[in-house]
Amino acid sequence: MNTTAHDATISPDAGFAELTATAGRPALQLEYRWLNRDRQDAPIALFLHEGLGSIAMWKDWPQTLCDRLGMRGLVYSRPGYGRSTPRPHDVKWPVDFMAYQAHDVLPAFLDALHIDAAERARMWLIGHSDGGSIALLYAGAFPDALRGAAVIAPHVFVEDVTVESIAEAKVLYESTDLRARLARYHADVDSAFYGWNDIWLDPAFRNWTITDALAAIRCPLIEIQAEDDHYGTMAQIETIAHRVPHSRLCKLAHGGHSPHRDAPETLTDEISRFVASVERGGARSPG
Repeated sequence: MNTTAHDATISPDAGFAELTATAGRPALQLEYRWLNRDRQDAPIALFLHEGLGSIAMWKDWPQTLCDRLGMRGLVYSRPGYGRSTPRPHDVKWPVDFMAYQAHDVLPAFLDALHIDAAERARMWLIGHSDGGSIALLYAGAFPDALRGAAVIAPHVFVEDVTVESIAEAKVLYESTDLRARLARYHADVDSAFYGWNDIWLDPAFRNWTITDALAAIRCPLIEIQAEDDHYGTMAQIETIAHRVPHSRLCKLAHGGHSPHRDAPETLTDEISRFVASVERGGARSPG
């Protein structure tokens, strides 16, 4: 059963953002949650989840990072995930689905929450996996609407190891208890899983890349990946470092594809040090 804004029990710091329909997008409800909302003068850290993520799947790490940074946090579930509007089962995501999220859905979500230009200019994006790719695309498209970004295990092109791991995930979803475990985090678990899995396994997606979009990024940026990530190699963040020379490359010895879960203290330390260096003037955007 799909959860809607009318039957959900939510706290005062959580809710559903209503995105009205446009010529290229249906009306959407996006679940969101504020962290440290009482810090009205603090910058916002906005969290963008992975390809099978949601608000709930971040668990406590966004709160930990925001407390460390002294920021407000804003976490939301993209369409198709969590309790946000599910993907209709007869709709397949296009190859450029991440650009659509970065260029259309995320700005509309910020508009719906009345986050103005001044607040956006102080905002940090914290993106993981597909969410990291969306953060990079947003940073390139809106270079003056962001203070900085931290991207964790992002994808900028398609690698064989990624496709192989995603194909393995499909086998596990259809033959083990993975579906039941993911169902705790999504109102429509099949919408969430197959929306992500089908497009990544589509042969047309093998040529997807966002490398040309990276050169437009002007804000401070740190790209982070673990050596034991089974969804991507260091070529991902090395490509970012080459295309965005002012960024900071950070390689973790351990942490898998989800260091916020498997190496949270190390990840929090790395991002916190980077943000502090930016605020001290030690890491500036070019020009």
